[in-house]
Amino acid sequence: MGSDRPLRRKAIKLAATLLLGSRRAHAYDRFPGLTLRRAVDGSGEILYRGKPAGHLLPSDALASRSGRVITLVGSGPSAGQADFSALPPHSALLLNGALALMPDRIAAPLAVAIEDDRFVYRHFDQFLKTLDPNLPCLLSVSVLRALLEQDRGWLINRPVLLIDNLLKPYGAGRIRIDALADRSDVLVNQARTAALSRDPVKGVVQAGSVAISALQFALACRPRQIGFIGIDISNAGEPRFYERGGNSAFSGIAGAEARILDHIRLARLLADERGVALVNHSPVSALAKCGLPFDDALIKSPPRPQDLS
Repeated sequence: MGSDRPLRRKAIKLAATLLLGSRRAHAYDRFPGLTLRRAVDGSGEILYRGKPAGHLLPSDALASRSGRVITLVGSGPSAGQADFSALPPHSALLLNGALALMPDRIAAPLAVAIEDDRFVYRHFDQFLKTLDPNLPCLLSVSVLRALLEQDRGWLINRPVLLIDNLLKPYGAGRIRIDALADRSDVLVNQARTAALSRDPVKGVVQAGSVAISALQFALACRPRQIGFIGIDISNAGEPRFYERGGNSAFSGIAGAEARILDHIRLARLLADERGVALVNHSPVSALAKCGLPFDDALIKSPPRPQDLS
């Protein structure tokens, strides 16, 4: 298993917890050096160590690029076996290592979403250093900071939308899901185990997988269908499709399965409210437990007899 966060970041995280307490320890995400200035529509300026480092786009920037179908593409084993030729241009929302599918198997994605800074430390040179500067990026506070640590110019002129966590918001203290229940822009389940933002510009609810954050942005685009591939969950202990030679990073997704599935079940309610169909393209996936219908549109067809002759 390769390294994730550098030792200095682990030390900063510990110091933030000790000095600020658990309610404000997530200030670690932006410290040191990151400052965000945001307008009501989500647009804004990214500063790093006091100097301009990039801009944030308004929330409708993704909707204006998307179409009738959005497919969330994770890096689970099923993505390695999928046939993406049926996906329309600007319909695939790539999560983390699904960037490995560009450009050979997915030439024109809708966007990429990354919310764990460990992915940056582990894969900056492999996936991010030469990433198409025109591809919209959905990035968390900690990922913005980690990217700027690697390359202070990386965000300049890139289209960036902020993934801000409503439970640990930028510049404010941590809150509980219960506190979101009275907000009209947030949907909370009765058991208070899941919540979803109706307006991602104000923040999303993170839930153990970047897929949940990306799903909230996708729902805000109001497509006719949102599909899932490579978000298998039940086999999260297996290597991701792009990992080779035993160099597999730890995944906490399997341990967070119950929380993730609670959010998917809640997403079905929000999707029904907006007339959006949710479908699962992975033949092996815990999403089946949520009642998502299986759609084989991305399954490779077996070779015909004449192709084998």
